[in-house]
Amino acid sequence: MSRFLNTAATMQQLSINGMEEASREGRREADLEHLLLALVISDQRAGTALRGVGITLDAARQAVRDQHREQLSQLGVEVEQDGPDRIVFHETDGYEWTDRARAILSSSTEDDGRGDASSVLRRLLDEPSGLIAEILARLGTTADAVREALNDAEHTAASAPLPSPRRRNWVHGRFESFVPAPIEDVWELLADAERMPEWNPMTGSIEADAEHQGSWIAHAPSRRPDGTPLKIKPEYRRRRLTQAEALRPTRVVWWSEYSDAPDVPPRMLAIVLTPTEAGTHATLTSTWRRRTGWRRL
Repeated sequence: MSRFLNTAATMQQLSINGMEEASREGRREADLEHLLLALVISDQRAGTALRGVGITLDAARQAVRDQHREQLSQLGVEVEQDGPDRIVFHETDGYEWTDRARAILSSSTEDDGRGDASSVLRRLLDEPSGLIAEILARLGTTADAVREALNDAEHTAASAPLPSPRRRNWVHGRFESFVPAPIEDVWELLADAERMPEWNPMTGSIEADAEHQGSWIAHAPSRRPDGTPLKIKPEYRRRRLTQAEALRPTRVVWWSEYSDAPDVPPRMLAIVLTPTEAGTHATLTSTWRRRTGWRRL
């Protein structure tokens, strides 16, 4: 993936995660603290560094709440609860970054910045307001400790082996993510077919396949989380799922095919789980065979 695409993907993921955290507090503007929370769960080296100094998502959320309450208390305002305490970002709209948070994101691509999560974290640690330093102090660490952990994480990544070559005529798509939960809990979620709608956006509902024992029929969602109707072609509304492998607690493999679109190649989704600091690292690899021969014009 090119540097431009890497940067775009990083900014999108940080924006989604940061605004999700802002929505938990009933806010429409995501600020520096929400950017920090987004970095804590990043699957990139920035997230590895923050979790490596002992910062968990729950602890960081609590530190942010405490910081907000103290700031309001100094103004004579007492708050019982900051917001809905659940993510409502996908059910609502009108979210944006504050000017100072947007400046951090923009500066991560300037002056030789790579535009990755590590560059964002370095700029965030240098921000002059002192907010991030105060939150880190509540978490029992410092900006210098995080920088050192980030340097170590980048050094480790630089010495990692290159991926193995891929097979001809097969297409691969790979996605990595950090999940702030124990590996056993993550495996239980991903290995249970009936719970697939909880994590797979392509699955709205699921039921046992009456015609094929050991298989399930996954129905595409009819609406987005905000209630907007989805337009999906009839042949893509049903998928047959089969669990090809389930190795507790590190690996799950799902095989899927469109029941009403036999010309679409089946697809395999392999999920590998690795325990990490404060959670689980998940690597999802989707594989399908590329069509060969003449194309119909």
